[in-house]
Amino acid sequence: MLPSLQESLDGDEKELESSEEGGSAEERKLEPPPSSHYCLYSYRGSRLAQQRGDSDDGSPSGTNLETPSGDDFSLSLVDTNLPSEVEPELRSFIAKRLSKGAIFEGLGNVASIELRIPGYQVGCYYCLFQQEKLLPETATVGSECNTSEYVVCFLGGSEKGLELYPFFECTFRLELDKYIQGLKNNMNCEERGLENHTKAYLNNWFEDVVCPIQRVVLLFQEKLTFLLHAALSYTPVEVKESDEKTKRDINRFLSVASLQGLIHEGTMTSLCMAMTEQQHKSVVIDCSGSQPKFSNAGSNRFCEDWMQAFLNGAEGGNPFLFRQVLENFKLKAIQDTNNLKRFIRQAEMNHYALFKCYMFLKNCGSGDILLKIVKVEHEEMPEAKNVVAVLEEFMKEALAQGF
Repeated sequence: MLPSLQESLDGDEKELESSEEGGSAEERKLEPPPSSHYCLYSYRGSRLAQQRGDSDDGSPSGTNLETPSGDDFSLSLVDTNLPSEVEPELRSFIAKRLSKGAIFEGLGNVASIELRIPGYQVGCYYCLFQQEKLLPETATVGSECNTSEYVVCFLGGSEKGLELYPFFECTFRLELDKYIQGLKNNMNCEERGLENHTKAYLNNWFEDVVCPIQRVVLLFQEKLTFLLHAALSYTPVEVKESDEKTKRDINRFLSVASLQGLIHEGTMTSLCMAMTEQQHKSVVIDCSGSQPKFSNAGSNRFCEDWMQAFLNGAEGGNPFLFRQVLENFKLKAIQDTNNLKRFIRQAEMNHYALFKCYMFLKNCGSGDILLKIVKVEHEEMPEAKNVVAVLEEFMKEALAQGF
């Protein structure tokens, strides 16, 4: 199993329970809002025009970038679900970042900020974006541009989950950048004001970006091992009799759980083709009943161990934690793959290293998948290909003997 990972999950759960039990009624009343809030601001400032001029013609920027005058700078609240006593603190933080030229259009940032109660910190994603005006008659004569500029903020996490902040930054920032594109499309389609569809899109950021992994874990429970195995082995998955949200969550989980982008692109393509030709069947998930049913599914000890780690995390209820567990799962798979490649290179000249390869494949829990990955990668390397062929025979014999 994975004792260090499980201990950390248990620790998070105990910390959460103690925080809920402790504290006076007054402290609980003053506790900041939970992790599903947003703010949308309209922005006007000369800083951006000057910066865009710098990038276009290379001319130096003005000396007043850090401290724009009141006539050149405004940050107005458009919509939020934050309490009114908390929002001004967030607006002050964003205004300072804008005045220092630290926010760039289309590139999100993540910071840890304090709201209302000293010592309480929350992860905040913020991004500046432009809304193009689609109707030419709305543009005034002599105006500099036909765009409006906005800053959107998504707030998530708490002091109890602050240890996940660096992970929140590197993992969710890019996904939230993509989410902003959807927000721009929604706002571009609205002719006036902030209509219900855009408000719902802002309000659902947490459900759409952070929670899909958690929903998949809670849906499949012990059967999650089949989904992990399919993701690692690049086995096609077909989802039947499912609503669009569940199908989207499953496909998202499979995409995130795969090693795509972590191994050579050519290897990944060849592996997908090899798995499709070898199995001739996709893993089928039937969601027509109260519990999903799998057909043609595979599993191994590695995926079973990590499935248990996911279920342990479900008891703590922290949706950010599921993504961290998933990234650790992929990291371990990559480490095992690299170790096997190293043993194979040694085995080309050393018979004892060949035995080490065999023992590693038997004990790692995912030998079936790792052997297929290295077989594809070493297809055009004669010596390594021979080592892989010998390992395949050893593994077949071990499987026949029940090891």
